[in-house]
Amino acid sequence: MHTDKIPVQGMKDENDVVKVSEALHNVWGISQAEVSLSKGEARVSYDEKAASLLDFQQAIRDLGYGVPPSIVPTRNQ
Repeated sequence: MHTDKIPVQGMKDENDVVKVSEALHNVWGISQAEVSLSKGEARVSYDEKAASLLDFQQAIRDLGYGVPPSIVPTRNQ
């Protein structure tokens, strides 16, 4: 199980938080997702054999929110 933080750009209110959270929970392999409006980030815990950080970033981008292209994953094992 791995945990990564993903900066999320463009969230304006709690409705955005709910949308991002739901999209992250729909990615195969997700264990837990926490989205923070105040921090402008999502923290995801997932099985790296079933998903990758790129899958979560793409789920966020597909909603129209920004994810900085040059982020370096912050991993905790």
